[in-house]
Order: sequence, then C-alpha cells, then structure tokens
Amino acid sequence: MAKALKTNVLRHLDAAKIPYETREYAVEEDVFDGKLVAARLRLDPAIVWKTLVLTADDRSHLVCVIPVDRELDLKAVARATGHKSVAMLPQKELLPLTGYVRGGCSPIGMKKAFPTFFDSAVEALEKISVSAGVRGCQVILSAESLLAETRASVAPLCRE
Repeated sequence: MAKALKTNVLRHLDAAKIPYETREYAVEEDVFDGKLVAARLRLDPAIVWKTLVLTADDRSHLVCVIPVDRELDLKAVARATGHKSVAMLPQKELLPLTGYVRGGCSPIGMKKAFPTFFDSAVEALEKISVSAGVRGCQVILSAESLLAETRASVAPLCRE
C-alpha cells in the first residue's frame, strides 16, 4: 500500500530510515478490539500488538506493548519495572499525555519518551504491527528495529 497517510509515527520512522509498510482498515466508532483489527488486516493476531500507557506508584508513566490477543498482568508489569504497583492510565489523560487517542496509541513518537516495555513474546517475532498513530492504520516493521527505536526493555508482561 502506498504511504498516503503521514502520521507522526511514519514521519519518525522515515527520519530514522527504518523500513516499514502500512495497512489501513475500517474503523467503527465505539469498537476497540485488537483481534478485530488483526482479522480486518488478515494478519496473525500474534504479530498485531497494542500499546498501553500506565501510571506507577511514584506517579511516573510507562508504556507496555503486548499482543492484541493477550491481557496485561499488572503485577508482572510492576515486577518488571521495579515499582510496587502500576495502574492503567485513565483514558481522558491519554491524549494530553501522549498525543494519541485510544485505539491509535503507538509506542513510537509520543509527546515525551517514556520507559517502554514489550512482552517477551516479541523475541519470537521477525515482524510486528503496531498503531501508526491513528485509528484505522497500522505500521508493520521489524521487531528488532521497533525495540531499538523505542529503547524498550523486554519482560513477561501478560497473564498466562
């Protein structure tokens, strides 16, 4: 697909000279289901990942990126990040903090660089798909490039 849509994420990847491809899909206003996104894109849900923003007990923020078909384990995140506890960021705070809306949050190009953590399942992937910074568009790139560009750590973050 041609790179017609230019989001902050894609501009960031272009500037870093990281190769990628984009895929667009139809969005339903009140539907936020990553497995549905994977199905619409005809991609294996194991390579389609969602970006979640959390607040730690010390009021700092962190980013967790996990497969769309998995569920975040807050205790595992706290252990992996060295915090006593973590909680999901309230939805109303997402746009002002990151510059992204729910369903369009990407680990690339947030307003500020936050500590970023990928679930350890990323180690088995060559390619990964994350939001391109808007609902209705995903960016697919090498997992290695994404980890390097986001300066991410890798740890078990999901419920078994």
